[in-house]
Amino acid sequence: MVSRGLKKLYVFLIFLFLYAPIAVLIVFSFNDGRTSGTWSGFTLRWYVELFKDPAILKALYYTLLIAILASIISTIIGTFAAIGIHNMPGLSKKVVLNLNYIPVLNPDIVTAVSLMALYRFFKLDFGFTTMLLSHITFCIPYVILSILPKLKQMNKHLAEAAMDLGATPFYALRKVIIPEIMPGIVTGGLMAFTLSIDDFVISFFNTGNGVSNLSIEIFSMSRRGINPTINALSALMFVSLLVLLLIINKRTENH
Repeated sequence: MVSRGLKKLYVFLIFLFLYAPIAVLIVFSFNDGRTSGTWSGFTLRWYVELFKDPAILKALYYTLLIAILASIISTIIGTFAAIGIHNMPGLSKKVVLNLNYIPVLNPDIVTAVSLMALYRFFKLDFGFTTMLLSHITFCIPYVILSILPKLKQMNKHLAEAAMDLGATPFYALRKVIIPEIMPGIVTGGLMAFTLSIDDFVISFFNTGNGVSNLSIEIFSMSRRGINPTINALSALMFVSLLVLLLIINKRTENH
């Protein structure tokens, strides 16, 4: 009993250490004063001012647009890539899987600088396109890793049976394989959206003039001094991502 109590206390202290700063940030997003050290009363004015700021609204627009496009495109590419990897022979499959793990294990800064160097090599203008391509590249490996377990669980003879009954390969893919792995596709898409909306390092190195997402905007605001609207913006981002992660977790448990 003592050992179990100590384990629970240890876990509680870990989560307290991780989430206490976020809890303080959320609480002070409702603070009427401009300083985070003194409580001056409850207010919602920072949330109101947040949505009156044209720079933040522009950053929000680019954040959502890039996240939606990146999640859709990376999910489509990742789905077909996962199916192709799943059907590869032994050695080739292991090699491609290990290559897919590299962007996941790499620090974000390595991926960001590598993509920046690639765009400079091809003389691309930095801006919306380079940021979108970077987010797609960043998200694809996670989509593949979300879909592969569903492909392993699927009966491999289903598609063969459909084609034996006269279905074309594309029809079997559309009507048999994709419905079977749909939970993994949805999970991969949600994960890609979450990663894209939360990204800073890759966005920062691969954006251009006039294109900024929320993470870059928060970084710029913090360098000019602590503004209470940062607390409100951070609180909204945290709650939104928390909801998405709970949805992902729920879908994973159900399937």
